[in-house]
Amino acid sequence: MKDDAQVWGERDVSSSKGMNDENFPVGSFLISAEQRPAVHAYYRFARVADDMVDNGQLSPAQKIARLTALRDVLHGQRKPPAGRADAWSGVILRTVLQERGLPLELGSDLITAFIMDAEKTRYEHWSELLHYCRYSANPVGRFLLMLHGEGEETFGPSDALCTALQIVNHMQDVSSDLKQLNRCYVPLPWLAAENVRLKDLILARSKPGVRRVFDHMLAHVDALNEEAARLPGLVKDRRMRLEAAVIVALCRRLTERLHQQDPIAERVALTRLDGLRALGWAMRYIR
Repeated sequence: MKDDAQVWGERDVSSSKGMNDENFPVGSFLISAEQRPAVHAYYRFARVADDMVDNGQLSPAQKIARLTALRDVLHGQRKPPAGRADAWSGVILRTVLQERGLPLELGSDLITAFIMDAEKTRYEHWSELLHYCRYSANPVGRFLLMLHGEGEETFGPSDALCTALQIVNHMQDVSSDLKQLNRCYVPLPWLAAENVRLKDLILARSKPGVRRVFDHMLAHVDALNEEAARLPGLVKDRRMRLEAAVIVALCRRLTERLHQQDPIAERVALTRLDGLRALGWAMRYIR
């Protein structure tokens, strides 16, 4: 095992980005005050790992070493260095999961996805992207559901929702991911079929071929959103049911915006009004 200085480096690379900076609600007021600290601990762990893999000053090998160490801390196989909030996020989440009888894999699966990001910058097939989402996104929904005591019948629609959220986020960031991280989640054969090159994804606006690729992706997201729409009706906890309904509505709205707007020409994002409308739509599940 490498020593702490080799693995963790001289400083914590975590950003100042917080839950309010995310596209979708994280630990919102709809989550009970009792459960919110657990959600915050999970978010903080995920944020730390995400910052590690997106840091441009670390080599892929350094990213993988830190991520592996963070996973070892989560599993109690490594002690975190003193004074390092990034490493201690693994201890905090481990405590949260153990106290609630939840599997540690809900956290370590995220690390698997971030290690993929350090190793892989291109995707050849849609199935590869779905495999990535299985680790990068789906554990988040399952964590929230298991935290609230929901059953396995909710997992399929939740996985569909989380995968849809991940893909629309990739589409929002398609240009910046390529420019800043040299990372592209759009299946390369789909681009090739439309005679689109990677550099076309960082132009001022989408070419017709790029738009057709995006529409192809969104057709798959539409199908995921249809499956995700079943989720609120399956959730027993009232507050979690409302949270799920809001996120389902927001994901559908962002998908609609991506159908209509060009994510290369502009940042396609949700508005405050979208949020209020989603909350209003979710109230049908208040029973």
